[in-house]
Order: sequence, then C-alpha cells, then structure tokens
Amino acid sequence: MALPTYLIVGLGNPGCQYEHTRHNAGFDVLTLLAGKLGTAVSRARRRSLIGEARVDGNRVILARPQTYMNLSGEAVAGLLRWYRLQPERLLVIYDDIDLPPGTLRIRRQGGPGTHNGMRSIIDCLGVDSFPRIRIGVGQNPGRYDLADWVLGRYQSEEERQAALAAYGQAAEAAVVFVREGIASAMNRFNSHKPHRKGQREEGSEENDGGDREERNNAGSEGGDLP
Repeated sequence: MALPTYLIVGLGNPGCQYEHTRHNAGFDVLTLLAGKLGTAVSRARRRSLIGEARVDGNRVILARPQTYMNLSGEAVAGLLRWYRLQPERLLVIYDDIDLPPGTLRIRRQGGPGTHNGMRSIIDCLGVDSFPRIRIGVGQNPGRYDLADWVLGRYQSEEERQAALAAYGQAAEAAVVFVREGIASAMNRFNSHKPHRKGQREEGSEENDGGDREERNNAGSEGGDLP
C-alpha cells in the first residue's frame, strides 16, 4: 500500500549570489529540515531539487524550485502532478516582508499577499487552499530599494540569530504538519503579537494579505545561515 505523501516546498532563488538572503528564507528552512530528517535536497526533478524522507510512516518530499522566485508555480505544479498530490498535501515555506522579523504565521489557505512566488503558485494551481508557513523578515526601513532589501543579507548578529531561531521553528512546524496536521502546527507555532481590542490580527486568515500591494519583482531573473 502506498504511503501517505506530503510535498514541502521552500521558496528562494538559485545561485550563490542569493544564498542566505531574506528572500531565500524558504531555502534555508528546507536545509534545516533536511538535516533534521536525515536527507539531502540534491536530486533534479520537475525544475526542482528534491530530497525524500519518512516521518512516522509518511513519505515526505522536500523541494527547492530552481525556476527563480517569480516562476515558482511552474515547478510546484509539476511536482504535484508528478506525485499525484492534492493541494492540501502541499506546504509552502517563504519569507514575508509584512511580518516582523522572526515572526511565524502558519495558515491553511489564503492569498499571496505581497509575495510573487506565492502569486505564481496560486496562478499555476488555480487554487489558494493549501497550507503555508510565512517567515517575517520585516519591512524595508526606507533606505533601500525593496528588491535590494529582500535580496540582501542580515546585517547584524541579532538579526541573524532571530532569523535562525525562526527558521528552526518553521522546520519543527513542518514536521508537526506532517505528523499531526495543519491545525496543530498553527496552534503550536503561530507567533502572536499584542493588538488592540477589535483590531484584526496582522496576517490572520481573514486578512492574509491578498489585497496588499504586490511586491517588486525581486528574483525575476530567475555570514552563514544554514
């Protein structure tokens, strides 16, 4: 009997010039997750690099699209077809400038927000009903072009440590998603910030960012964290 299969995708841009940038948070989480599961993400398949592991009797495919960020959907759609998976078995991990640095938001569905990689995935799949982990990298402080900000690396040791802690939490949350489901991952790992009574929480499912301004085309061409 075939094992239940999950596809976990970390978004980023291929190439050494993009390594450990804010926009490659998904790639860095996948590196941590692969190490945790004892596998390597190194085999080519459907315009991605993949690795395979087992988690409590489940087959887990880890994938890094090699299409550059803005075409991520082409790789993800191809992998879902290859493994004959429904979108609810997909988990996408990516950076989000609309969340404070080091913050996680885990959701079972929603719009792309300001993220062009997610926009590509939703466009290619035709649905937005798939789980995702958003990792806050913070807003452009104003002295950078937005593309320079997301394609830049963390500047201080404090920033690096906050990012690394968030990446570790995201990797743990991905394992909980496979073992226990998205609701359990949300309950255990979502970061909650104080907000005024009656104010909608930033990044809630009802306000998942679908109507926010689209991010500049960072990664359209397509220190060390993990």
